[in-house]
Amino acid sequence: MPILNFLTSDTMYNLARGPFVRAAFVLFAAGCLIRIIRVLSLTKKWEPGWSIPQSMEKSKTPIGKSHFRIKLTIFGTNPAIMTVSTVFHVLIFISPIFLLAHNILLQEAIGVSFFSLPQGLSNIIAFIILGCGVFFLFRRIFLQRMRAISSIYDYLILFIVIIPFLTGLLAFYQVYDYRLMVVLHMLSGELVLAAIPFTKIFHMVFFFVGRFVLVDQYTLGKGTRTW
Repeated sequence: MPILNFLTSDTMYNLARGPFVRAAFVLFAAGCLIRIIRVLSLTKKWEPGWSIPQSMEKSKTPIGKSHFRIKLTIFGTNPAIMTVSTVFHVLIFISPIFLLAHNILLQEAIGVSFFSLPQGLSNIIAFIILGCGVFFLFRRIFLQRMRAISSIYDYLILFIVIIPFLTGLLAFYQVYDYRLMVVLHMLSGELVLAAIPFTKIFHMVFFFVGRFVLVDQYTLGKGTRTW
């Protein structure tokens, strides 16, 4: 098939491991910077004389300080969901950065590389991420309250996030066509990176703004700004 021949061609392979990587990083960095600036522009610096938000007043938590009760509240709503979600988000952040093959590509593309995890551990992490993805998919399909608020967009975002790990494992274990899986892995990874600032995936970046900058957002640090 022409499309498969093009995807496995040297031209596409070289584009995916070079120019597309740099373009994805530019879109990611520029998009995140713009969105963070926009969020901060919608907030203002909190002043000590202002009234305490009702939710913090009830918990008697001092403004601008972390509190163990607030930290527990994050997990107390649904421990199982929060545990799976936390594992998923931590691993999905660690895996792309510390994978050996990714560091080689980063070194070639932008001259930067990080510490690399052993390949066996990287594979285990990928399988765990896929398991979490299946969990989230089943949760949206079979849990009525989640199904009611889910749209095609939600399923598409989950697919976009999961597919790089699936294609990466398929390439590693040489399932089907190795060259095709490698190219699809690179393209899907670049798609995720470029899509982060423009989709719901941005919540992974906004987490740090919300938890360490904004007051009364389950603050883990010293909140300094408010809506």
